[in-house]
Amino acid sequence: MPLRSAVLATLLTLAAHTASAAQEPLRLERLDRCGDLLQSQRQDWCLTVRGLGNQTPQLKLGAKALPARAVQRKGETLRLRLDSAAYQSGPLWLEDGPRLSNAAWLSLRNSHVLAAGPDEVAKNMDGLSTYVDLVSLLIEENHDGRQEAERLAQKYGAKVVGSIAPLNLYQLRLPAKDLVQRDALVLRMGSETSVDAVVIEESAAEEAEQASTRPEEPKKPALDSDEWAANRFLDAVNYYQRRIPARQPPARPQPVRIGLIERNVDFDTADFADYLGGCSMPRTCVYARDANTPDNHGTTVAGILAARWDESGNTGFLRGLDKASAGFEVIVERNSDAGITANIAASVNLVEDGVRVLNWSWGIHRVGAKNVKGDEVDSLLRSGIAMSGYEELLEEFFLWLRKEHPDVVVVNSAGNGSSFSGSDEYRLPSSFITEQLLVVGGHQRSERAGFAVDDPGYAVKRSSSNIDMRVDITAAACAHASTARAGENGAVHCGTSYATPMVAGLLAAMLSINPQLQPEQLHMLLRRSAMTIGENHDFERMDGEDLTAPILPSERRYQLNDKDVGRSARLDMQKALDLAEQSRTRVR
Repeated sequence: MPLRSAVLATLLTLAAHTASAAQEPLRLERLDRCGDLLQSQRQDWCLTVRGLGNQTPQLKLGAKALPARAVQRKGETLRLRLDSAAYQSGPLWLEDGPRLSNAAWLSLRNSHVLAAGPDEVAKNMDGLSTYVDLVSLLIEENHDGRQEAERLAQKYGAKVVGSIAPLNLYQLRLPAKDLVQRDALVLRMGSETSVDAVVIEESAAEEAEQASTRPEEPKKPALDSDEWAANRFLDAVNYYQRRIPARQPPARPQPVRIGLIERNVDFDTADFADYLGGCSMPRTCVYARDANTPDNHGTTVAGILAARWDESGNTGFLRGLDKASAGFEVIVERNSDAGITANIAASVNLVEDGVRVLNWSWGIHRVGAKNVKGDEVDSLLRSGIAMSGYEELLEEFFLWLRKEHPDVVVVNSAGNGSSFSGSDEYRLPSSFITEQLLVVGGHQRSERAGFAVDDPGYAVKRSSSNIDMRVDITAAACAHASTARAGENGAVHCGTSYATPMVAGLLAAMLSINPQLQPEQLHMLLRRSAMTIGENHDFERMDGEDLTAPILPSERRYQLNDKDVGRSARLDMQKALDLAEQSRTRVR
């Protein structure tokens, strides 16, 4: 009897463990290119999956089930080999009986760079972490980039390990053991006539754009504060749901693909729990790696676009348009943990995969940058040498975008350094002047009551938001984080990171109404529809009270005496949609 009892107890324990494992969610946490990153025909991908059972799940890429022979398993890690000629970029997810994982975007484009490991970084003279043996070379456009990179690698004892081929950028692993050796090699390679610039990576990829912690940082609004009312958020959703289906002549909205350069999204939250497995248009779809915390940066940014309504108090703008739209694909992608270089690699892949709107809720300040009060900026700093490389990299990206993809628009956060957004001596990438880059500042609701929503005093700029003529428009800077359980209000997160997707989502909705709109036309419609914020400075020199470029008479039907002229611009989502609808016949 004792033996039989022991056996029975063991069987019951095993059954309990099996049942428990069956209930554990299946989540795709990492999806990275591995092996030879320069191999374009046969690509290797490494997946980290939580909740794997004894049997390897079925993998699906888009509409295709992947053959079992293409997958190798080692513990919680799967290795996938694909023939790029046989497949297209698309969402990848796992199915294990009734359990479905989240879907992450797998791009078969070939821009990929390596991240440094913890033993491959060191502190530089500015006290910033920097890569020791990984650098990237921007090759002059009159050279075959791959061929020249291989020649230089052989000359300096290095190895080509990654690339962003459309930008003629190639990543090298140097024979350097410390920063002295690295800097000596960088100096020599930078003097090569075929090298336009050397990009040194100082980014900590896990850093999100955070507001500064200075004492003057404005307090956050109350949990029940309706920040988005300042941008007519619900009016815009109502307009799209009612006006778009009823317009004459009838025209079906078009699907739009949006790229968020973010790390991941927590699919165990109420906001994203119904985005598992495949996603069929028309509806809003979210593709991302899974996060393990509900209040992370990527989940909050994505939630502004796609959070499920009426679950945790959040309301994703694009999700609210589902009944009338043709669907939106929200792709959350970072390429690797290799900082700014990886951000650009991911952006190139996404654009080549058909993204029309890129959301960049990130940016960096140069060491020594001053804020509006003359104090040094203390957030997201990079050294001068790193900034110079990033500046060249970003310039190549926007030149490529203008030449190859002139219909794509990038929406960038102005930054939270109480500084200037339009000078490359202070911040990148917002300082670039191009019609394909929109820069967004942040505001929050005024504590004074009695203002109508279109009154300039209804909202006030956040003192942390960067300013100046380069900022195109402001939007609500505060949003609720997602929560693990429905019915809870998440913590309030504030910053221009969260104002940016408000504008990016609106642009995607405008493009769904009129896909022919070009970036300069989108900019014009945003400015023409904008409400105002702040004082009227009558085109005086920018100071700490100004937030955006002043509204011009040309943006108010050339009426010199219009009350809006000279004021800063605040997002009006409903009116912008109305102008986009009118633009189907003409752009005013």
